[in-house]
Amino acid sequence: MNPSPIPTVDVATLRNWLDIGKPLSVVDVRSLDQRQEWSIPESIHADVYEQLKAGDIHALSNLELPVDKPVVTVCGAGIMSMRAAEQLQAQGYTVYSLEGGMQAWSAAWNTAYIPTNNPDLTILQIRRTGKGCLSYLVASQGEALVIDASLDERVYIGLAIKHGWQIRYVLDTHLHADHLSRSQGLARQTNSQLLLPESEKFQFPYKAIDEHTTFTLGATTLQVIPTPGHTLESVCYHIDNEHLFTGDTLFIDSVGRPDLKASASELMLKASRLYHSIHKLLALPALTQVMPGHTSRPVAFDQKPLLTTIGELSQSVPLLSLEETDFIDYLLDRIPPTPPNYLVISEINSSGDFTSVDPAEVEAGANRCAIR
Repeated sequence: MNPSPIPTVDVATLRNWLDIGKPLSVVDVRSLDQRQEWSIPESIHADVYEQLKAGDIHALSNLELPVDKPVVTVCGAGIMSMRAAEQLQAQGYTVYSLEGGMQAWSAAWNTAYIPTNNPDLTILQIRRTGKGCLSYLVASQGEALVIDASLDERVYIGLAIKHGWQIRYVLDTHLHADHLSRSQGLARQTNSQLLLPESEKFQFPYKAIDEHTTFTLGATTLQVIPTPGHTLESVCYHIDNEHLFTGDTLFIDSVGRPDLKASASELMLKASRLYHSIHKLLALPALTQVMPGHTSRPVAFDQKPLLTTIGELSQSVPLLSLEETDFIDYLLDRIPPTPPNYLVISEINSSGDFTSVDPAEVEAGANRCAIR
């Protein structure tokens, strides 16, 4: 009797299963170095990629999983996961293979609400769970804005419709180099205003913002704080003097890297500016919430927001207490590998034209924006 064909599951279905807490086992069969780059939260690692590739029919014979839970196998692009699924099906498991593998999973997302003291203010953190990109949908009295849109425009439009909000503004904190910015497309589709830090890098129409920019959204006020360093045009957004959206300047346990697209002299300049930008932020009240543009870990489907406060950062990240010279030396000694395709991505984000690329292919892989 021939075995049944292996069913597949798409990213949207697996995302929904994890979001609702459906009991299942996710088995990642990629090599260890690939898994350490990025992974699906709470997945089980079986380092058998090479055995599967070589046709070893016993590659997963020692893997023990709960027999009462369905299994989803995952690899880089969905090929070796099918071989893994065949072996597990032969062992009696109910198995699915993830269509497109981790390359497709790059666009998976989940959400968490940020606590606020303003009853007229709602902040929704939208997380690309595998890639670690964090964007925000902020709403007050039916009006909304989006910060650092990194997902398909339909995600933000759908969430706004669900809550009865109208998107009025779309903002980026800087020119991104690790993911395609969907901000221009989102502004166009929602007929909203595109606000970006002023830079000659952007080759399409937008409204430039600077340190003097302040505007209202319903019953709340947003202020722009220039924070050059990660990029020279980087800004942070400060809402109600309590909530700080830091982009890639300051993370919950690290700082942004200043080296991308920089010569040796530019790197020193950007590192120095990053130091002063960070200390400008550290001078804000200790209870100010810090909401970054990225995290370096897979984002769990736990609805818990990823954030910290200025006070907690000051105490928990020793790097932030260093003098400028030591701070710069620390950064230079710990520059991580460059993100894959960062030059291509930054050029696309400069032009605003995505027509010549496949986002899933260009964006595959974890972000590498932070220095610890």
